[in-house]
Amino acid sequence: MGRDKGLLEIDGKSFLRRTVEALATGGCDPVLVVVAEGEDALAAEAAEAGAVVLLNPDPGEGPITSLRIALAALDGSVAGVAYLPVDHPLVRPDTVRALLHSARSGGAPLTVPMHGSKRGHPPVFDKALFLELLDPALEGGAKTVVHRHLDGAELVPVDDEGVVVDIDTPAAYEAVLASGPSQSGGDA
Repeated sequence: MGRDKGLLEIDGKSFLRRTVEALATGGCDPVLVVVAEGEDALAAEAAEAGAVVLLNPDPGEGPITSLRIALAALDGSVAGVAYLPVDHPLVRPDTVRALLHSARSGGAPLTVPMHGSKRGHPPVFDKALFLELLDPALEGGAKTVVHRHLDGAELVPVDDEGVVVDIDTPAAYEAVLASGPSQSGGDA
């Protein structure tokens, strides 16, 4: 992107703030944000949005290192984790709420939102999958765990295109901005 994705804005809110608010309003507690050491502006934005900020001293292996730091910070009472990357800032709180409800009532180790025929974010990993996610020999990160457990997953149809909108290029960002507020994921 050429700049920090977490601080990019849609409708006056940073990607980071939008993801934290979607998770918190959707029922996640606590909301953990993992930032690389030295990302002071991101850490400040996360804290201001109400998240618990954790530092990743070596993000070189990719997002799985941050997920592992978050999992290690949780206590044993947590039943599962909704994993929402910052480049999916259009996910609505009501979608998170529906996913958490399905995860709690369905009993599947993995809950995944579906928009049409596409799987999206955030997947909800039951605590039964935490050891697998924490495995240092895991190749491919959380995506590998999702693929391993798709047959037994709870696939939740949602009317939220935000679950499949990955804003990871300048062109994708410009397209979302051009679509206007009604198409850029409201604060439902």
